[in-house]
Amino acid sequence: MEKITTIETYIEKNDQWATELDEIRKIINQTELYETMKWSMPTYTINNKNVLGVGAFKSFINLWFHQGAFLKDKAQKLSNAQEGKTKGMRHWKIYSIDDIIKNKDLIKAYIDEAIENQKLGKEIKPQKKKELTIPKQLKSLLDSNQTLKESFELLSPSCQREYFEYIMEAKKDETKQRRLEKITPMILNGSGLNDKYK
Repeated sequence: MEKITTIETYIEKNDQWATELDEIRKIINQTELYETMKWSMPTYTINNKNVLGVGAFKSFINLWFHQGAFLKDKAQKLSNAQEGKTKGMRHWKIYSIDDIIKNKDLIKAYIDEAIENQKLGKEIKPQKKKELTIPKQLKSLLDSNQTLKESFELLSPSCQREYFEYIMEAKKDETKQRRLEKITPMILNGSGLNDKYK
């Protein structure tokens, strides 16, 4: 998968959302946030701390507030992307340019509050993840296929963890086997389990 290194390239790659991405970018760039790319997505920081990210998906774009749990959210625009897993991050789904235009002042207010919270040091630090043991079925598959093993070892620790959890979550052996068959080409391709959603 090609790494996207500029905001302009990100907008080009997501041209169905170009108008919305440009408009959001204008609002964000009225602030003191520094614009950069992280995780192949537009990310906005202050004092080298992540404040905000923008992501384009199939049917909406997202404003990711890295410490969104601290936002007052009086307008009830934010939700937790992964209830029970995500502690600090909250996102605001935007479905059209009209959403942005009618909420322009509100979007700016949320961004300003997020900046202020970051300056005040409000932060939920990620908990250290306990070491995961490789599921025996996956270990057996990797041990029997050197190319697959090498491809797996090239993946980031977070991608490896996603695959571990994916296999361990399956209750039945048949389900685990189906999942192993599904992920084999993904691993060989150097893809993470959830790359298509990123």
